[in-house]
Amino acid sequence: MENQHTTKNDEMEIDLMEIAGVILSKLWIIILSGITAALVFIVVTMLFITPQYESTTKMYVLSQQDNNTLTSSDMQTSLSLTKDYAELIKSRTVTEGVIAQLNLDMTDKQLLQKISVGTSSDTRILSITVTDEDPYQACQIANAVRDVAANHIQNVMNIDAVNIVETANIPNEKASPSLSKNAVMGGLLGVILATAIILLVYLTNDTIKSQEDVEKYLQLSVLGTIPLMEMEKKSRKQKKGKGRKKR
Repeated sequence: MENQHTTKNDEMEIDLMEIAGVILSKLWIIILSGITAALVFIVVTMLFITPQYESTTKMYVLSQQDNNTLTSSDMQTSLSLTKDYAELIKSRTVTEGVIAQLNLDMTDKQLLQKISVGTSSDTRILSITVTDEDPYQACQIANAVRDVAANHIQNVMNIDAVNIVETANIPNEKASPSLSKNAVMGGLLGVILATAIILLVYLTNDTIKSQEDVEKYLQLSVLGTIPLMEMEKKSRKQKKGKGRKKR
């Protein structure tokens, strides 16, 4: 039993070494495939993907209080309500109000896909980010969403005040797509596909190629070999020699 186990381990090590040898022998193909795929992803990103810009505005929600002091219970109550504020910002009342105010040629669902609302941890500051292919329109929509949402939150939640922390800016750089990120993804995809194809071809090729394969798979001893490779080399040299003489 121990001998059989050792033999199986030896065969597994030999197989892994053969696979590693196949990959190393085809390494130039793998590298070339990765470079080609990266270049393809770069070209597709530059020519066929529309750049998107992000503009962000922030506002501070202050709950109604009977005095000017802010207690810890008020703070906890306000923090627990930030999720409610985020839902109100993404409500249909706000999106329809923004569309009417800016005269946008889109539905409320299309506008909602452009809006994302985030909250900083342990704060009552809400961040409204708008993504659009036009940087100026992204800025206008973000500020409009903030203003319409502020009135809506005050009316629904009976909030004392919603203050502007930061107005939206006109973005100078695109948020997506990332050229370098797509190039890396394309390169990795090309390397993985090339490696998988090479291994698939190797593993599905069950032809006998060498003396070692005969002994390993057929478990037969080889009595002799025919040096075909040497004969082929000699014939090629003779053909080259004849071609030079004709010239």
